[in-house]
Amino acid sequence: GMGMSIEKNSGTVVHPRSYGTFPRVLSKFVREKKILSLAAAIHKMTQLPAARLKLTDRGMIKTGMAADLTLFDPNVVSDTADFTDSHKYPVGIIHVLVNGQLAVEKGKLTGISAGSVLRKIHAPLVNTI
Repeated sequence: GMGMSIEKNSGTVVHPRSYGTFPRVLSKFVREKKILSLAAAIHKMTQLPAARLKLTDRGMIKTGMAADLTLFDPNVVSDTADFTDSHKYPVGIIHVLVNGQLAVEKGKLTGISAGSVLRKIHAPLVNTI
């Protein structure tokens, strides 16, 4: 168990993919079916969506970027949620840093909530007159 979960205790049923989307891609399409390379899958989950949403401080590991990082074991990572228990957390995820703070440490939620809502950035309209 991951300890107390606000989501789990809310009485709501969520789709299993709420927790398991990325772990499922990594286990099913990278490890099992070998449809995607690990590098290609990670690119599709990080740099590609950040670029599409014009999030200039996310999607890559380099100086000046938000430190949103996930350390996982590619041989183990997998989703475990199903419609019977839609709040099961994935396995094989060791640490998760959100804005440089440990949100998951050694597979357990720390209770730290360092994230913020990200909104698509719209370029200002340039006055051509």
